[in-house]
Amino acid sequence: MSGIFKLELFLPEDYPMTPPKIRFLTKIYHPNIDKLGRICLDVLKSKSNLRLSGPPDSLNPSTGNWSPALQIRTILLSIQALLGAPNPDDPLANDVAQSWKEDEPAAIETAREWTRTHAIA
Repeated sequence: MSGIFKLELFLPEDYPMTPPKIRFLTKIYHPNIDKLGRICLDVLKSKSNLRLSGPPDSLNPSTGNWSPALQIRTILLSIQALLGAPNPDDPLANDVAQSWKEDEPAAIETAREWTRTHAIA
């Protein structure tokens, strides 16, 4: 099921040396996107500060893959790919990831319901 999801994009003062901050404004049921809309995606994590695509105080212990050569278009395509291929083994929303692991078809149906409820224009 497709939907229209609104995102917020913030380019820091030192962009492109640090990654943009992107978050979902539309509610979404996804193991790699939390309730605040922050996205767990390697290309959004800086190698130097290891921050998520969220508030400055949100840290992630994994290594980042941000490169100043990445274009906004590439980042958006990566987010689109993440929507189609959730990774419950590297979650940001632990409760959603647990549901995904326990009963993937039910979790997918919940995601579809959230899309119908929140992401249809």
